[in-house]
Amino acid sequence: MESRGLPNREKKLKRREILEKKKAIDELIKAASAQRDHLTSFHSFRHYERNGLSVVLESGCGDKLSSAEKQYVQSLLKANMEGPYGSEWPAEEKVKRREMVAPEARYIFVREVEAPNASPNEVSKVFDGGRISCAENKGSIVGFVHFRFTVQEDVPVLYVYELQLEPRVQRKGLGKFLMQLIELIAHKNRMGAVMLTVQKVNLSALNFYTSKLRYIVSSISPSRVDPLTRVEKSYEILCKVFDNESKAALEE
Repeated sequence: MESRGLPNREKKLKRREILEKKKAIDELIKAASAQRDHLTSFHSFRHYERNGLSVVLESGCGDKLSSAEKQYVQSLLKANMEGPYGSEWPAEEKVKRREMVAPEARYIFVREVEAPNASPNEVSKVFDGGRISCAENKGSIVGFVHFRFTVQEDVPVLYVYELQLEPRVQRKGLGKFLMQLIELIAHKNRMGAVMLTVQKVNLSALNFYTSKLRYIVSSISPSRVDPLTRVEKSYEILCKVFDNESKAALEE
């Protein structure tokens, strides 16, 4: 009798384990997403001053963006990504505009430190390769990171939706600095990995993540899900995992 009942008990225990794990992951995501300022634990990352660049970082939330910040995000995205997306951009832009103002969207804005003699009433303007100031007495925004806490393959992850910098502040170590901060935020909130999506034609971005930061193509990326398929996607999903369980789900 006991031997016949054992499989059912094992199934119930297994089901309970799965539900408890899902509940724990959901609680992790909820707790991480509830934080409005992820910079509070990383004061040393609030200021970056290297290679002739001096900027400060500040946090933001998708549903709290000012009209000027929304305009800036839209304009910088278009300036940086219209080329890599090509004919896909019009449809992708609509998706990104919805994503950027979602309540779960979290931001790190990069503001250039104003010179002492800079005008305190600099007027906001659309990105055209020049300066953008989103408010009086604040430095010009020169880039941002948009990230979220989510679940991939039953693993809690920090997913980087966008890392966008103006051309004039690129190649100064700022992108690597921001990704180091992102990884620290992921660790602190007990995420199993950091993930992101990169267009295949964006070779400089692919090289940045894979060579400089040691991200790898995830096992859930289209090119690895079915490498023999004739339908090729224009992007790769990259990841950096922090534990063996996440490695098994997202790398192997």
